[in-house]
Amino acid sequence: MINEKIEAALNKQVNAEMYSSYLYLSMASYFQSINLEGAANWMKIQALEEMYHGMKIHGYLEERGGRFIAEAIDKPASDWDSPLAAFEAVYQHEQKVTGLISDLLNLAIELKDHASNSFLQWFISEQVEEEATADGIVQRIKLAGPQGSGMFMIDRELGLRVFNLPADIKLAIQPSKI
Repeated sequence: MINEKIEAALNKQVNAEMYSSYLYLSMASYFQSINLEGAANWMKIQALEEMYHGMKIHGYLEERGGRFIAEAIDKPASDWDSPLAAFEAVYQHEQKVTGLISDLLNLAIELKDHASNSFLQWFISEQVEEEATADGIVQRIKLAGPQGSGMFMIDRELGLRVFNLPADIKLAIQPSKI
């Protein structure tokens, strides 16, 4: 059985991951509105990844005998001053999420919850990758310039991103027992 404190904290993290998904969908719409379809694609894939992160935590809660309790998801921003500003917001947001994951890990360590500690290690590694990716895009936009052909080259690159369904996602529709 999962500790109440870690269960509550993981529930909050599911909400944070779903907010992240919502934020990136909002950013996808922003990029679509300024005809940067590659960046819109990148954001849609990012939204799917964040939803996956929330589902991964949801599954862990169930596996440990806990329960997910849904809360309202805050409304994200919908406009940014530039593509650079949007990706800087991504980087800042990922840094915030890294802090949330670190706090969860610290709680698991404090509670001597070795199972949650082990589970959260995946998220620690994931956040290192998330921050590096976001910062890399920010740096490339700064080098290329946020307008003109440089941005269009970056946009084309961002459009190549695909979502690979992780192996641990189990999607099944149970046949009706009626």
